[in-house]
Amino acid sequence: MGELIHTNVVVIGTGFSGMGMAIQLRREGRDDFVILEKAADFGGTWRDNSYPGCACDIQSHMYSFSFEQKSDWTRSYAPQAEIWDYMRGVAAKWGLARYTRFGVEVTSARWDEEESRWYVGTASGDTYVGKYLVAGIGALHIPSVPALPGIENFQGATFHSAQWDHDYDLKGKRVAVIGTGASAIQFVPKIAPDVAELTLFQRTAPWVMPKPDHAMPAWSQALFAKAPGVQRGYRHFLYWINEVRAVGFNGHQNILKFASKLAAWNIKRSVKDPELARKLTPDYVMGCKRVLVSNDYYPTFNRPNVHLDTDGVAEVRANSIVGRDGREHQVDAIIYGTGFHVTDAFDYLTVSGRDGRDLAKEWRENGINTHLGITVSGYPNLFYLLGPNTGLGHNSVVFMIESQIRYIADALRLVEKHGADAIDVRATAQERFNQEVQRKLADGVWTQGGCQSWYLDAKGVNRTIWPGFTWRYWMRTRKVDPADFELITRGKVKEPADTAAAVAR
Repeated sequence: MGELIHTNVVVIGTGFSGMGMAIQLRREGRDDFVILEKAADFGGTWRDNSYPGCACDIQSHMYSFSFEQKSDWTRSYAPQAEIWDYMRGVAAKWGLARYTRFGVEVTSARWDEEESRWYVGTASGDTYVGKYLVAGIGALHIPSVPALPGIENFQGATFHSAQWDHDYDLKGKRVAVIGTGASAIQFVPKIAPDVAELTLFQRTAPWVMPKPDHAMPAWSQALFAKAPGVQRGYRHFLYWINEVRAVGFNGHQNILKFASKLAAWNIKRSVKDPELARKLTPDYVMGCKRVLVSNDYYPTFNRPNVHLDTDGVAEVRANSIVGRDGREHQVDAIIYGTGFHVTDAFDYLTVSGRDGRDLAKEWRENGINTHLGITVSGYPNLFYLLGPNTGLGHNSVVFMIESQIRYIADALRLVEKHGADAIDVRATAQERFNQEVQRKLADGVWTQGGCQSWYLDAKGVNRTIWPGFTWRYWMRTRKVDPADFELITRGKVKEPADTAAAVAR
């Protein structure tokens, strides 16, 4: 029998989401909270992904907290180690370690209606009891590994890019890479010079644009350090440059078709073999799948030891992979660049709400449905960060996280203002939001671009992307609308005057 630990707010995860929520609580003078982290350090995605070449594809000065700017980023697009170092520095500045329980894996969460408390179960058997539960677990933390036929017979090394085996020396090895996601296009060019042979198994070609990366000059670092306002101005400039890209993604595909032609030209000029260039050129509109950025991915295929297989894997044997074309590739190691469980990631945590409702079951049967990607009807005092339909294809998700943590803080203030025990989004408000999002997504490139992607759930519905400008999301989340929520006291719905008036309107 484990221990019961009581607190006011339980936060799960120490990536940008969990750290951001904890800092927001601290900024408001709240100290009665705990952060639960399954690993041994802060960092989330940027702690776990340490593969060669790992870097951000959003500019460093945007992919960071607005309230914790870093003047001395070494590059315009920061590498993984620098981002992780930044995050640990922010955690230290805000003293988050004393609120964090490392090595604690959350397995379940149950809402107790009589107590109006969340009971959060862990793998160790301890239970954390809190009034509020904030899930900052993110979407990119559960590696997706395909079940290759015969993989159990393979005698070599196998690992996923997010679980890179740094003890395994790839030098001189024959390596198979499965998948062409964001991680693969970064690590393939880095390992290619060292391995004897590299065969990349590509199911769908990604669009890869040139990366406008460069070292940040010393004068700019010095200027940003002395004049933070100048850096804020530079950040605003980057924000709006990125934001313009949303126009093409949302119903204006002619812009993306033009960009696709430029990208196709980039492939032809980078890859010497015309047939190889053809196989590397996608047959769908740019943006339908995540657009990637790299300056060295395409040139890597000019190397004599790098091969592209577009037929797929038929069988894995003890020391080889047989392609569907019948060719046998001798292999010492298999590396998966196959991404993560995204739309089904919520299945890995058992969440029970009012009347014993099962969230994973509801979402499997009816589709993932939330309000603003933050709250779920029937699950009071539960808040998601970077939840469904708040992911981005054009700008920094840290911007979205900051909008969400402020919104959650406002929800907590609303509960306390009225002396309530809990807040629960109305089913009508949630359904209204979901219909609006899906209506906009229906015209977007993710739906109309002619591809299948991890943005879509098993039924082909986009449950991942925010359709449109992020400033619109910022506007929607500046303040909680009381009309969208019920306040609950001692298990009964309470309608304070301002909420009732808002509903009446």
